Amino acid sequence: MGTESGSAGVLLGQAGVLNLQTGNLLNWGRLRKKCPATPSEELRDCIKKTLNEWSSKISPDLMQEMPKILECTLAQAIEKINPEEREELKVSAKLFIVGSNSSSIREAVNMTCSALGVDQLDSVIIAPPPTEDGINLSLEYLQPYWAELENLVQNKKIVAIGTSDLDKALLEQLFLWAQVKPSSNQVNLASCCVMPPDLTAFAKEFDIQLLTHNDPKELLCEASFQEALQESIPECQVHEWTPLWLLRYSVIVKSRGIIKSKGYILQARRILSS
Repeated sequence: MGTESGSAGVLLGQAGVLNLQTGNLLNWGRLRKKCPATPSEELRDCIKKTLNEWSSKISPDLMQEMPKILECTLAQAIEKINPEEREELKVSAKLFIVGSNSSSIREAVNMTCSALGVDQLDSVIIAPPPTEDGINLSLEYLQPYWAELENLVQNKKIVAIGTSDLDKALLEQLFLWAQVKPSSNQVNLASCCVMPPDLTAFAKEFDIQLLTHNDPKELLCEASFQEALQESIPECQVHEWTPLWLLRYSVIVKSRGIIKSKGYILQARRILSS
């Protein structure tokens, strides 16, 4: 793998942005044989396998081009939705902002629509954006992120938007302020085995669906991304790369409730020290 990862290292040394797409994980025989214990492990496996596979297929043309935006995708795993089947499918996504701000939401949604060959996503849930140490998540902090999601609903890029890990007080504040109301709120059952009664009552009154999830507080941090990059492409200056956002999508057959496809899309940026 030396020369392959060497070529990838050279490309990453010249690029400023890395867009990584796993394609449909249900097509990945190797990943299916091994059941990852946690969402974080699954994601790490996906990043490493996508990088390894992509590294092994770098063309001489790409080496000549030296693009500033690297598209790290596996052509055989990309699965666009057949327009004739679109009505029968629900396309849902959960967005994790890592090292960016609300401006990256539009890019994440557009990239996902493009990857799946659809005009809009049926549902997007946003994980709580990372806050600095000692700062609690507040309505004021959430507002620019929610406003960006509302724009995308108004522009018909998303049908419904939801939140994750908001307690009753914050969910109520957001609900009262928002123009486009949250249609759902995810609750992590690791942090509470039973849904809080005040949250349940509020959600029922205002028709907000309460869902459960098992994602950690930080699904992808800079350190774990750099580690996956280092293991796949040892020649890369991994300390220069930071993930901006991560989106996990699933395509579900409405009538049968089965997952037809699922995958990850992420964007990372190279930060050059001055």
